[in-house]
Amino acid sequence: MEYKFSQVFRPKFFTLFRKGNYNKQTFTSDLIAGIIVGVIALPLAIAFGIASGVTPQQGLITAIVAGFLISLLGGSDFLIGGPTGAFIVIVAGIVAKYGMQGLIIASLMAGVILVVMGLCKMGIIFRFMPYPIVVGFTSGIAVTIFSTQVKDFLGMDVTVPSGFIPEWGCYFSNLGNINWYEAAFSIISLLVIIFWGKINKKIPGSLIALVLGTVGSVLLEKFGGIHLATIGTKFPELASGLPMPEPVVPEMDFQTIRGLVSPAFTIAILCAIESLMAAMVADSSTGKRHNSNTELIGQGVANIVTPLFGGIPATGAIARTMASIKNGGKGPVTGIIHAVVLLLIYLFLMPYAIYIPLSALAAILVMVAYNMSEWRSFKYLLKGDRADVAVLLITFFLTVIVDLTVAIEVGILMAIVLFVRRVTMVTSIRVLEEAEIAATEDDEKVNMDDTEHLTIPEGLDIYEINGPFFFGLANQFEEYESRKDGIKVRIIRMRKVPFIDSTGINNLRNLIDRNHSKGVKVILSGVTPAVQATLNKFGLDLKLSDGCIQPHISLAMKKANELLANRK
Repeated sequence: MEYKFSQVFRPKFFTLFRKGNYNKQTFTSDLIAGIIVGVIALPLAIAFGIASGVTPQQGLITAIVAGFLISLLGGSDFLIGGPTGAFIVIVAGIVAKYGMQGLIIASLMAGVILVVMGLCKMGIIFRFMPYPIVVGFTSGIAVTIFSTQVKDFLGMDVTVPSGFIPEWGCYFSNLGNINWYEAAFSIISLLVIIFWGKINKKIPGSLIALVLGTVGSVLLEKFGGIHLATIGTKFPELASGLPMPEPVVPEMDFQTIRGLVSPAFTIAILCAIESLMAAMVADSSTGKRHNSNTELIGQGVANIVTPLFGGIPATGAIARTMASIKNGGKGPVTGIIHAVVLLLIYLFLMPYAIYIPLSALAAILVMVAYNMSEWRSFKYLLKGDRADVAVLLITFFLTVIVDLTVAIEVGILMAIVLFVRRVTMVTSIRVLEEAEIAATEDDEKVNMDDTEHLTIPEGLDIYEINGPFFFGLANQFEEYESRKDGIKVRIIRMRKVPFIDSTGINNLRNLIDRNHSKGVKVILSGVTPAVQATLNKFGLDLKLSDGCIQPHISLAMKKANELLANRK
């Protein structure tokens, strides 16, 4: 099949106006939704930036640049892009180990990986990521985010070590260091976020908590003499104003690139999973259909360009995407408007960000962690079979205790092993030992009076393979071969084999050679055209005698009787 780039990369934005159905009314809906989503994204972008170990303006730059490019070049009508909570753990780890230069390089590499994935049409693969793995590391990320916010939530003035267990060891040993003003402020902010939705569902509670928290922090300092930790105290350089972002070209060397390959793959895989999951959720809510390969390319371009302006990795965000849909967003124009709104806020309102209390941001992130936790799904999956429970718990604990990079790598490996295990369970070999066998090739039950009956003579053995023929069947064949003596002919019935891989070919070749060395003839029955083509390609048909590949069991039995008669 001819490869066509235009079939792989078809951004929804550029097809929007060709249809001729984009009008003033649609634009008005997109404008309103874009403004609302931009306001929703503001506190999250600032909070995610700080929690990731970078500055608040870098979080906002990410939402602006990546949000614009993902909507412009993506394959979904509704996906809103930007920084998300899923990246907090991995970004913070890269910044701590490699610095900002390392994060820029890792993001660039991840962007290239995403583009290659899209060009290779790998978008469909991420739809089959096992659910226990997704829930496991998503819940693990949520616990990790919560753990990192305890310090600011309780106002502890301590240096917290990295790592889940050391963090909590530090918290418990410094319980007497809690700032009760900060803790009370955090709790009030969290309550505002939780209960504001009962008052107004259009304006997000996180924004109200941010505004009220900032005003309350200023009033407490001015009239009560109570000083709360703010963005200004953590980033004092912002007091002199925000610098305009300038393109940054990182210095690359082989040693750094080699060390960042694993984090880059983690970013790329996490971005692909989260963005395509968000796109599928949007599709189920709207009846539209996204192009997963185009989405991967759009995400890749966004993650190549964004770090050059000082941004951090970005992906599609489910919460902001659903907010767009619920507020009337009709297409990718909503995401572009949301980016423009954030740009205006960055230019004119960000100088006031120095007054935002860290306790309010911690409350926002605690709520984000709760929403990410998927505790109901986690509890539900614990009722599943032992393999799924093991995968869920291993991925979860690796994410929390070890590292997200290790968790995703092990998770993908477990997904492959789980897939192979379950396919192996589906594929089976059955030895036909009955006195008679129906000659029909149909799986349905038939009237035995209308069916030809074939008696299995002495010296003939018949195997029937049900399912794909691959490496999982090798031991089963050897086990069955040793069960009977005096066999002169073996029929391998393959009517239910949809495909055979190279390992299966090798196993089948070994089976034929092993039987021929013992003087046992092998006949293949019911070989499908696809399997026959594979056999011919590898020359396996030449290893069999003439007439030893038959389309039907009755013809195979006839050939077997001839061979048995000749042997006598």
